Amino acid sequence: MGRKKKILVVGGGAAGLMAAGRAAERGHEVHLYEKNNRLGKKLLITGKGRCNVTNDCDVETLLENIPGNPYFLYSAFYRLDSYGLQAFFEGLGLPLKVERGRRVFPVSDRSLDVVLALEKYLKKGGVRLHLESPVESILTENGRACGVRLKNGREERADGLIVATGGLSYPATGSTGDGYRFAKAAGHTVIKQKPSLVPLKTAEDWCARLMGLSLRNVSVRLVNGTGKKIYEEFGEMLFTHYGVSGPVILSASRCLLAAGEENCRLLIDLKPAMDEKKLDARLLRDFGKYANRDFANALEDLLPKKLIPVMVELSEIEPAKKVNNVTKEERKRLCGLLKALPMTVTGTMGYPEAVITCGGVCVDEIDPSTMESKFVKNLHFAGEVLDVDGYTGGFNLQIAFSTGYAAGDCVCGAE
Repeated sequence: MGRKKKILVVGGGAAGLMAAGRAAERGHEVHLYEKNNRLGKKLLITGKGRCNVTNDCDVETLLENIPGNPYFLYSAFYRLDSYGLQAFFEGLGLPLKVERGRRVFPVSDRSLDVVLALEKYLKKGGVRLHLESPVESILTENGRACGVRLKNGREERADGLIVATGGLSYPATGSTGDGYRFAKAAGHTVIKQKPSLVPLKTAEDWCARLMGLSLRNVSVRLVNGTGKKIYEEFGEMLFTHYGVSGPVILSASRCLLAAGEENCRLLIDLKPAMDEKKLDARLLRDFGKYANRDFANALEDLLPKKLIPVMVELSEIEPAKKVNNVTKEERKRLCGLLKALPMTVTGTMGYPEAVITCGGVCVDEIDPSTMESKFVKNLHFAGEVLDVDGYTGGFNLQIAFSTGYAAGDCVCGAE
């Protein structure tokens, strides 16, 4: 590789940590600049503090779960795929496990252990850490990256630069869009950003009454104003005081961005394993079992207790009506609700609760095999700062680690 090169990495999140560690492994002198007083601040809160590091699947499946510019990630994913990433962490002494939906977590269920493993990787490579060292701007000369200027005015010169500053999601962790400013200064187009994988707000006031209720094994459809289906997925969701959240809702929010946020509705199939005919037969059995009960007290075998009052109200069936007097038409109406409980989407919870940012540095201006700028030599971008994003399930961290690895592997001409 010739003379040891000095590489600066800006950002101590998933992409930056991987990039710094890989560049050091290639023999470079690496300095990592992080504005916070510790590394991996966003990593620590991902997966509810458990850190869903990747999804246990092949490259083609990874790409199928990337709605934002998947074509750009072919090279990065083949350089470091999910299996390679899992082997990487296992090699650092971090045992992993695979859970529902092929989601991969540390066996310890602690995000901290993921950060500690990455810190071990940096230490092994001799990466020099500069915490509480915010970068004000990047420096370029004659079409090449040559260093950074820190907020305190000090300039640090280098042979190569990797920008891995994240996006705008979870701003409390330090993601304030610095990388977009750096990219624009270098002549790059920055695609408009929007919060993605974010809880949804709904118009219905009964959602607040269900706050904290988690539903497993439901099917969620998102339809636009004309009734056209724009998303459907099976899985888990959660009611909140403002609307809905949970894995299938977060992924639905990404499709909401693509469709526009006007006049969209969610339809929740509470019993996806049964069609309406089978569901009606089930209702008849339950009603037969509780023949002398009031309607409001005859749904306990079918629905969670907290959900029953809401469904009774929405069905418009008299709560005190004996179930043996419930008409066929009323049962049909109830079946329709159970198969398509409607909610009106009024917006999202925004960046403070968004898992990821949609938008960022235009990938048409980045070399997909090296993450290098096509405008500025030895300037690389990695992670959420790029205009690439995936669904929930470990796909976004795989993007961060794969693009970080590619940038660290290829900075200053390494192949």
